[in-house]
Amino acid sequence: MTIAYWCVLIIVTLPYIWGLSARIPGITLEKNLVPRVTAESFSGLHQRLYWAHLNALEATAPFAAAVIIAHLQQVNQSTIDSLAISFVVLRIAHALSYIANKGVLRTLVFIAGMACIVMLFVSAA
Repeated sequence: MTIAYWCVLIIVTLPYIWGLSARIPGITLEKNLVPRVTAESFSGLHQRLYWAHLNALEATAPFAAAVIIAHLQQVNQSTIDSLAISFVVLRIAHALSYIANKGVLRTLVFIAGMACIVMLFVSAA
């Protein structure tokens, strides 16, 4: 498996790390029966962790598609790997800025991550 594919695996798991972190401590079997209702009651740090979870879920599919398409189009592997690693680092920074409630930084990091996805697609053109 290529480095970029390992990066896809990391990106697939990150939303669940943030989501679990939002629910711990305080998760009960009763709350687990209605996770969306429980999430609506989050505030502060737990709410920001949950929002990072949702945003990470939204970023997963476009990134995976971009990596796969770049592979199929036989883009230089080092280019794919570099962009994939950059995306992983940026997505972690994005979540951490979400958790720290740093809106401007979060937006800038988000834009940089999206630029990685766009560059993967463009390199495959």
